[in-house]
Amino acid sequence: MGKTIRFGVSLNSDLLEKFDRLCEDKSYQTRSEAIRDLIRNVLVRKEWEGAEGEVAGTLSMVYDHHISGLAQKLTEIQHDHHEVILSSMHVHLDHHNCLEVIVLRGEADMIKRLGERLISTKGVKHGQLVLTTTGQELL
Repeated sequence: MGKTIRFGVSLNSDLLEKFDRLCEDKSYQTRSEAIRDLIRNVLVRKEWEGAEGEVAGTLSMVYDHHISGLAQKLTEIQHDHHEVILSSMHVHLDHHNCLEVIVLRGEADMIKRLGERLISTKGVKHGQLVLTTTGQELL
């Protein structure tokens, strides 16, 4: 880990006021902590947008389990990609709707393709793939 370097940032007062409110809302102790998190978030986004190397992520899907064969089809797709699925959780939201959350880790291209395939399966009401870094390249 490198040494800590101080630098100045110039902001207009309206933007600083909004930033300070954000820091308070998110319980940051200092502006520096908030700025570090913002920089890390941009670096993580840049890393996975490039779609190279290993990434981790979660895939959340909401679907109606009464749709004939849908749960079985989603399970089969997951079994076909067992090497990148670390864990999954199934929650009954109500009598019809289920939430499935899948934790993934693997090559970015494969994770993105799997996410797109599951989300686009007929009967899935909503899905979102959220990728992040494995942390190997972050300071």
